[in-house]
Amino acid sequence: MFREGRYARDETLERLDATESGNMPAWAENDPVAFWRAADAHERVNGTTYREMEIAIPRELSIEDRTALVRAFVAQEIGNAHAYQWAIHTPVRSSDGGEQPHVHLMFSERRVDGIERGPDEYFKRANSKAPERGGAKKGMARVPASD
Repeated sequence: MFREGRYARDETLERLDATESGNMPAWAENDPVAFWRAADAHERVNGTTYREMEIAIPRELSIEDRTALVRAFVAQEIGNAHAYQWAIHTPVRSSDGGEQPHVHLMFSERRVDGIERGPDEYFKRANSKAPERGGAKKGMARVPASD
């Protein structure tokens, strides 16, 4: 998704226009890939490590406007409730010859609750009676609408 290392692609076929992450725990703040790797390693076997959306973006928008649109969408739908990371890709040749910009948005179902946990604790089953002794609770938090 982020076209790094061995996943880098030929820029003549598809561009990586922008990427961003947010709401990461302290141990993954500067390395969001560490968060997703920890989710894969520590989430229970039948648990969901993340959700992903792939959303088309109007080609008529500039890269700056596409980025602003994605940021606004993430602020509205994710807010401060969940760890997330996104990347805007633009394949430069579609079937009609134009660009086909789209965003990949990954987010954790685990809610940000302000309790600092290490990677092995973060993805444990939540403890509703003693939240500090369990993992971050799962579930989509309701993001309040802004005026």
